Amino acid sequence: MNTHPENDHEELYHQLALSYVNGIGGKMGRMLIEKFGSATNVFKVPLKELKNTDGIGEIKAKAFKDSAVFAYAEKEMAFLMQHDVKVLCLAGTYPQRLTGCSDAPLLMFYKGTADLEAKKIVAVVGTRKNTDYGHKLCEDLIEGLQSLEGLLVVSGLALGIDSIAHKKCVQLGIPTVGVLGHGLDTIYPYSNKALAAQMIENGGLLSEFPSRTIPDRTKFPMRNRIGAGMSDVTVVVESN
Repeated sequence: MNTHPENDHEELYHQLALSYVNGIGGKMGRMLIEKFGSATNVFKVPLKELKNTDGIGEIKAKAFKDSAVFAYAEKEMAFLMQHDVKVLCLAGTYPQRLTGCSDAPLLMFYKGTADLEAKKIVAVVGTRKNTDYGHKLCEDLIEGLQSLEGLLVVSGLALGIDSIAHKKCVQLGIPTVGVLGHGLDTIYPYSNKALAAQMIENGGLLSEFPSRTIPDRTKFPMRNRIGAGMSDVTVVVESN
């Protein structure tokens, strides 16, 4: 499993555990790591000191002692190692464009070969119910972009415009990354499973969600901010 050198096995384990603590999002997680020096240290802090930390309080502090948090982290560690998933941590191999987003996730999970620091990153997104005109416009756009040096195209692997953009990139040999609204242990929609496998060979799949996170409506808007935040420009080809 590839993790950045500043994170040993124990620190990665505790960063995963931190992401499972109820009520602690990416912003709060970053604050705690900055305050106490590491995720490992956060879990070593006495309950009283944690409780008195701004934004925590007694209920959230007690959540750090929940055994389920550590059980989830252990399962995720096993999944990551088994499937050679790269963990992108804010202090290490994290897409630098995304670090400027105040609600950037603490961790992201990545499987693929594309350079997430590519010279030019363009997000191409749009409706799931595209028209023929939208289909052609999307393909023409990708063809026009292929002359850019160091290009990476990002989209959401959804039906419609997203899939059209990814497929055209695969056809032209342009690296393309799909940002998912669920864990890397599944592909949604299932009809894109073959496309996703092709993308991993010349591009990749990226998610802020751990394995066993199922796709649902609440996840997709969250997914969209990742694609936009890691890109230089976002093009909405067609919307409805």
